[in-house]
Amino acid sequence: NIPANAKWKQNGVTITGGHGQGDATNQLYHPQGLFVDDDNDQTVVIADWWNHRIIRWTNGDTMNGQVVAGGKGEGNGLNQLNIPTHALIDKETDSLIICDYGNRRVVRWSRRSTL
Repeated sequence: NIPANAKWKQNGVTITGGHGQGDATNQLYHPQGLFVDDDNDQTVVIADWWNHRIIRWTNGDTMNGQVVAGGKGEGNGLNQLNIPTHALIDKETDSLIICDYGNRRVVRWSRRSTL
């Protein structure tokens, strides 16, 4: 809960990316939706639109994220995404639910699977 008399800082702090556009794990290329996992040290999961991937950034690590889905180029294969727009964590099944816009599908991606 945010108190009614709360005062916000006037300047933001970069928590992910900020190293120009690109496909390295310290870069984002047109990030879209994000999900903050409050149960996992406020890990941020980001739909990285033009990199066709979902990337995870742990709290405090501004150097490199970890690709957790996609990242195998644009496509419709089971290991590929095409312009993902949103991702969230389904804690009951320990999986990511991803809106895969370019493929007109919603996919479930197990967090236990390997890329």
